Amino acid sequence: MADAYTKAGVDITAGDQAVQKMSNAVKSTYTDGVLAGIGGFASIFQLPQGYQEPVLIAGSDGVGSKLLLAQAADQHKTIGQDLVAMIVNDILAQGAKPLFMLDYMGIDKVAPDKVAQIVSGIAMASRASKMALIGGETAELPDMYRKDEYDLAGFAVGIAEKNQILDGSRVKTGDVLLGLASSGLHSNGFSLVRKLLLTDAHKTWQDLDGDLQKELLTATRIYVRSLLPLLPTGQIHGLAHITGGGLLENLPRMFNKQLAAVINWQSWPIPAIFQRLQQTGQLSKQDMLRTFNLGIGMLAAVSPDQAQAVKAQLQKSGERVYIVGQIIDRSNDGPAVDFHGEAPW
Repeated sequence: MADAYTKAGVDITAGDQAVQKMSNAVKSTYTDGVLAGIGGFASIFQLPQGYQEPVLIAGSDGVGSKLLLAQAADQHKTIGQDLVAMIVNDILAQGAKPLFMLDYMGIDKVAPDKVAQIVSGIAMASRASKMALIGGETAELPDMYRKDEYDLAGFAVGIAEKNQILDGSRVKTGDVLLGLASSGLHSNGFSLVRKLLLTDAHKTWQDLDGDLQKELLTATRIYVRSLLPLLPTGQIHGLAHITGGGLLENLPRMFNKQLAAVINWQSWPIPAIFQRLQQTGQLSKQDMLRTFNLGIGMLAAVSPDQAQAVKAQLQKSGERVYIVGQIIDRSNDGPAVDFHGEAPW
């Protein structure tokens, strides 16, 4: 006989089964610093030794409306990487090494296999980020979410030496900007993407062709393994994670107000998905620049004499890297980011 809580729509047994199914994936992320992970009332992490002036750098984020496409497709293997990437790339951009993460899932009804699949994706991405997934929360909320609907959020902490934090003070006039290629749309702009490709045309997910479906659900790239080894060398003067707000709003966050960035339009290939979205919505150049990453997921500022060496090291780590511009002195009325050359639209 069902208990009162089950009758109210919350299945405790299913929740226990989900925890059992995800347990091995979560524990596979544990590092030496994990003293207590899932199972207790809170997780415990010991800070690594060897730092002179350790500073903790924290970040939190979600996936956004890209989740609606994953739910429509009933594909949940990679959405966890989107969650992790959005957070760890931000932490990395401040010069920190990711240490640990906690996740939160609110869901209409716990389906153990689906929940385990989502969390396994988070765990896989955590391992790729050299970070422990040490805890989290799964809340079954049938009165809050519609059938088969869920939301994801995460919180992560990284560590850096105080004198190695990337806070904009190192970026200087003449620095070269290296653009690290994105894997596509990443997890930004999907309210507009859905409006252009689905809502206005009254289409469903199933109406989209297979290649487009794959493109839309491609997971956000994680840059930790390639950039982390370069941080202690001092070769990286600044990093900008290109997320919501695009190139126009995120690039100025890596330098002070006395500087500006000049970007050359023809210096990197813009993936076809962005061309398709622009043409479908007849979007302005400003709309494209403020909404999407346009094929660049992370920008690094480096000295001109180090640019080729850093580029080669990043390429060796598996990144596609382009010299896309440089840092200049900003005039009193000049823009923080300026584009040279002919725009593709």
